[in-house]
Amino acid sequence: MRVGIYAGSFDPLTNGHLNIIERSKGICDKLVVAIAINREKQPLFSVEERLEIINNYYKDDSSIEVVSFVGLLVEFCKAKGIYYIIRGVRNITDFEYEMAIATVNSKLNPEIETIFLMTKGEYAFISSKMVKEIASFNGDLTSLVPQFVIDKIQQKYSQERF
Repeated sequence: MRVGIYAGSFDPLTNGHLNIIERSKGICDKLVVAIAINREKQPLFSVEERLEIINNYYKDDSSIEVVSFVGLLVEFCKAKGIYYIIRGVRNITDFEYEMAIATVNSKLNPEIETIFLMTKGEYAFISSKMVKEIASFNGDLTSLVPQFVIDKIQQKYSQERF
């Protein structure tokens, strides 16, 4: 069984993330969507909320497992027996950054392969940071994230305003 992992902050989950997840299912028998916990970032959603959002979206899909982790991705992969890391790439800047990480990961564990998936053109401009910026000004998110994520974002920002 080919098990892959797609790790990120997913704060929030975007249509670009969903595109990479769906396309990864064609490569792997099972895909672990892993929320990386970065204590230096100030997320909009807690880890628990992000787990809930992704689990809700994939509740009927047994090929998807959603987890969170702290530490080095390659160490997490080693502990879980995962040998394929999936990375979405939107542009040349992403590629340079991801290539450097893939090279280091290969040095840390040469058994793990990194697979780069180019984001589909219609999602290449979407970033979680951009979604949060637009949301903070009550902008239109309909082409950026699924409706249930829009609802969660609106709830979050309405709580912050009061």
